Amino acid sequence: MDHMKQTLGLILAGLTSLPLVLNAEPDFTKEILPILRDNCVKCHGSEKQKGKMRLDSKADAFKGGKSGKASIVAGKPDESDLIRRVLLPKDDDDTMPPEGDRLSEAAVKLFKEWIAAGAKWPEGVTIGTGEAPAAAATAPLRPKVPEPVLPKDFKPGPAEAAAIATLAKAGVNVRPLAQNIPWTEANFRLMGTNITDSQIAPVKDVTSLVELRLGNTRITDAGLAVLESLPNLQVLSLELTAVTDAGIAHVKNLPNLTYLNLYGTAVTDAMIEHLQNKKHLRSLYLWQTKVTPEGVKKLHAALPLLDINTGAQLAMISTNAPSTNAPAVKKEEKKEEKK
Repeated sequence: MDHMKQTLGLILAGLTSLPLVLNAEPDFTKEILPILRDNCVKCHGSEKQKGKMRLDSKADAFKGGKSGKASIVAGKPDESDLIRRVLLPKDDDDTMPPEGDRLSEAAVKLFKEWIAAGAKWPEGVTIGTGEAPAAAATAPLRPKVPEPVLPKDFKPGPAEAAAIATLAKAGVNVRPLAQNIPWTEANFRLMGTNITDSQIAPVKDVTSLVELRLGNTRITDAGLAVLESLPNLQVLSLELTAVTDAGIAHVKNLPNLTYLNLYGTAVTDAMIEHLQNKKHLRSLYLWQTKVTPEGVKKLHAALPLLDINTGAQLAMISTNAPSTNAPAVKKEEKKEEKK
């Protein structure tokens, strides 16, 4: 039993190293196809091929245009010319789309996640400028959790640079999520129990943070008061900490929260009231907490699209976990998806 708990703990802890919000792989038909159809194939489809680039079929999209660079490189968003172009400044001749509004940050994120996951494009599916393919049009669409909308004119506050420098001296780097966007992430989990409330205090001035990972640290409920100053935060990992319901009270005022990991904490059903207004929340991890099935049901009633993981899925994974006598399997190094 101890081995099983340890294995499951490692699995769940490892999930927090994934970039951005922990979601399922983006669905091509429901999420990627509409973006390509509405923003790309007008200039890169069957009727017009600007720069000899087409994005209306799998073969053409993976091939690229006259630049010689593949528009989509499966598994490698940073090598995909499509990602490079949508992140270019508006006045650049190669930017996509060349007219109208730029792709939203949520759309760019979906593209990157889809490509990183292998850019799966169903065989035979092509995209027209009018409507989705018949198969997609007739498929029932599952309602989606609304995407948070971050301010387009955001500028870091005057204290942010100093706070980032202080954190860097302590061994924690605040990194940009991608090129040409102001949003950042901070991961304290790598320093584990060396991190206390005093070490995370400067975070309150880093208002560009959209990802904050505090799992396996010695933070307390009091330390989470820094969250009150981070209205743009989307991803929050608190697994294996001493956080209780009192700490989650500070989460109540995070309007853009999409992912929350509370695995191995002492939270109870009392914290549910702090999450009921989280209309953007998609993923919640409650394994080895004191939240009851009744509490989960109550939260689902308030947020029916929320994916609440109570550990049942991971228990199934553990039955296939290698024994302690099995040879160690070398993990592939995770490739950087962010620069």
